[in-house]
Parts: sequence; structure tokens; C-alpha cells
Amino acid sequence: MRQPHSLLSLLLTAGPIAQSSSGLSDSSLEKHVDIVTLGHSFNPVIAAYRTGYPHHRRTPFAVSPNRRTGYLAYLDASGTGVHVQPINPSTFAAMGDTVTVSAGKEAGGLVAHDDDAFAILTNEISPSSGSDIPIPVIYRFKNGRQVWKTFIGGPNLDSGGSSHASPDINGDLVFSEKYGHYAAYIVVTAYEGWASGHFGDAIRYLDTDGNIKEISGASSSWGCSHNTGIAFEAADAPPFASICAEDQGAIWLTTKGQGMATAGKKISNELTVNGGSNEPMGGMGGSYSALARFVGQDSYIFAWVSRGAVDLTPNDWMGTGYTKSQGRTENRNVAIALFSDKNTLVDEEATSEIGAADGDNQVTWVTEGSNDCSNAHAAAFNSSNALITWEEIQDPICDFEAMGCRGKFAGTFYQLVNSKGEKVGVPVKSTDSFVAGDMVTVSEGRVCWPYISMDWDLSGPASVSSVRKMSFACISTASGSTTPS
Repeated sequence: MRQPHSLLSLLLTAGPIAQSSSGLSDSSLEKHVDIVTLGHSFNPVIAAYRTGYPHHRRTPFAVSPNRRTGYLAYLDASGTGVHVQPINPSTFAAMGDTVTVSAGKEAGGLVAHDDDAFAILTNEISPSSGSDIPIPVIYRFKNGRQVWKTFIGGPNLDSGGSSHASPDINGDLVFSEKYGHYAAYIVVTAYEGWASGHFGDAIRYLDTDGNIKEISGASSSWGCSHNTGIAFEAADAPPFASICAEDQGAIWLTTKGQGMATAGKKISNELTVNGGSNEPMGGMGGSYSALARFVGQDSYIFAWVSRGAVDLTPNDWMGTGYTKSQGRTENRNVAIALFSDKNTLVDEEATSEIGAADGDNQVTWVTEGSNDCSNAHAAAFNSSNALITWEEIQDPICDFEAMGCRGKFAGTFYQLVNSKGEKVGVPVKSTDSFVAGDMVTVSEGRVCWPYISMDWDLSGPASVSSVRKMSFACISTASGSTTPS
């Protein structure tokens, strides 16, 4: 989730915030349908890993700190070329000329700056890398012109001797206004060296001139095994707040340790298989707007989907402190976790007790029904309230272990929660709006994001026609401190 940095000063001078106990209502949701005509065609669906089920293809969205300029990024329908369209963040109308990264294969993260500049994370084939797999790369543009380009994969970056590529980035790019650095957290595969053929993840820090900075205790070249989900958010100093899902049995707060080491905190036990952990941060097309920092605070909120965990057994391959578990339910529900700062869980860490019948007692559940939930996201309204969103499938059919499900789309849901993790009111339901791009706090109490207006069919593998229209939606609340339902 992105926050224009001047939003903090706005909140500090705004005075007392009105009390509310009613939560969100249908009128809280506004939709700007087909507001942007794209200069190029866009395919809004990406097939999920292993299942082929439809996911929203991410459309990164960012707003400058002074809130004057927004940017929308999307992948060309041809599969090559990432386009960045300037957007008026008040009206969502297109403004100015589109900038194209002609070799880009994925729109993987976007940062907006005040000086008509932006940075974009993508991946592209690099002949000098020695690989035909796309290499992750960050570009910075100003006034429509490229300022620099830095590969954050390829040879000579891993001190262990591996060369890294990213066939699917499935990660994010953030920027700390206070620290003055970018950071990218990405999925990688090694094509040379000791880890050749295996998947992991990497965290790279760059200064504003595009120079990679190796920061002890923050940078990483190989963290979570077969990373299956990333949540990443900027902090005032490195290391930035980071979370990973892995295929060995857990989701970890990786701010300390930058990987699935017990130096970090185990957020949850999860049913996992090789390469799968229930698509907790969205799977293919996901790994954005899952971790949000409360405005002006050091605290964070994280949203994901989970089957819960029962019957913990040893993970003999990983050793002490690591476990395997079974899912509590066949369907997935929405869970949240709170952090008092980038290193500290508010609630208990997930248990690693071998033989424990319950492995999810520490989880705060947002939903507990029989519908399957997916595409969970979090965004901060202000210093004390957040928006949690997700989609549901009615009567789900879950053919694949530790993966997604198929069935009848039952709606997108928008739930207000406070900074204690308590639900406020009931969720707003919508069957014609979706979260398909980064959720941005554009002003106090107002969160907006892009989506495609379409019939959303989750009944099985699907392909859709390319589109030339983009929509935006917003949820607004005038409340700050709230009363739980």
C-alpha cells in the first residue's frame, strides 16, 4: 500500500478526527468506470501457477507525495512492453504522454515522485546476462525521459556466486522518503551457481542515482525457499518491513534475517506443498498492497488468506523450529496480523510445538465462513484505521492442494478495521468492482486503486479479450478512531 508522504503533515495539522461506530456503507464506495482510455491494449487476466485459474493481472498505481500526479502502469497485451500513463489523482483522467519500457515483461512495482519523476520495477531479457530468462530491472524516468536503468539480477550480485533471474517478479518496489532509498523485494531463480534451478527471493536497495547499496542486515540474495508470496513496505531506515510465504510450512516476518530464519518471527503456520502455500498474498499477479503502514505511525497491518493449521509435525528437512501442518479448512479465509513496529508482532508468534493440535490460535480472522477467499489486500486510511479487501467464491471446488479454488464469484468485500485489529461494522459487498492494482491512500480517509470493469468468472481456467479501458474505485471514511462491531 502506498502513501503520498505529505499526507503525514496533512494529518498532523488536521485537528481532531470525528468518532464513528458505523463502519463502511454502500455509499463509501465510489466507482469511476472506464475513466481512462489506454493507449495500448491490456490483458487483465493472468493464469495462476499450477491451476490455471484466473487472477487479476496487476496494474501498479502510485501518487506523488504532493498528490498532484499519479501514474498507472500496465503490461502490453503482446506480453512485451510496460506502459506508464500519468493520471490525475483527483479525477483519474489520463494526462500527459505515456512512457513505455519497451523490453519490459511485467509491471512489478511503481513509485511516484514530486518532480514529474517515477521509478518502475520490471524484468526483461538481457543479452549480457548469459540467460534467456528475464532479469529484474528498475528504471527511473523524469519528464518522460529515462534517467537511469539498473539491473538488480544477473551475474555478480550474489556474494555466493549465483546468477539470478526473475521469470515472474511477484514482488514490489518501495521508496523511503526519510531514508532516500528505493528497495525491491522480488522472487528469483538461479540460472548459474550453487542454487541453479531453484527459486528463492532477493532484497535490493538502491540510492536515487540507481546505485545498488549492499546493506548489512537489510540486503539479501537468497531468503525464503521457493517464495510463494511477498509483502513489503518502506520504513524510515533499513531494513524495510518485509514478509514472505514459503513452501516449507509458514509465513515469516523477515525484517530481521531477510528470510525464513528463526531470527525472524513466524506469523502463521500454513499447509504447504512444493511450490504452493495457498496463494496467501495473491499468487500470480499478487504480492502487493498486503502490508500497510498506519499513516504517521511505526505500526503496520498485514492481510492474507489461509486455510488455518492443525496437527503440527516436524519438518525434518529444515530442522528445529520448523514444522509442517494440515489445513483446518478446505477453503481459505482472510486473516490479519498487526505489528507495533517493523520487527514486532503485536500478538503471539505462531507455535512451533511438535504435536500441537492447533497451529493457528494466534490468528485474527476477518472471515470464518465456508466461502473460499482470495485476493486479500490491506491499506491504511489514516493513523488508526485500515481497509481490508478480498474476493469470495460460493460453494468452492478446491482441486489442488495448497492452491486456489474455483466456483461462482460471490463478490468483492471491503471491511473497515481499526489499529487494534477489530472489525468496525460489516463489510461492503460489490459484484462489479475488484482490487486489481495498488491501493493508495490519496488523502486522509480515502483509498483508491485501479481495476477493469468486466464480468469476473472464477468457475475455472479462463481467458478474456484484451481491453483499452481502465476503471478506478475508492473507499472513503470520515472517521478516525472507531468502535468495533
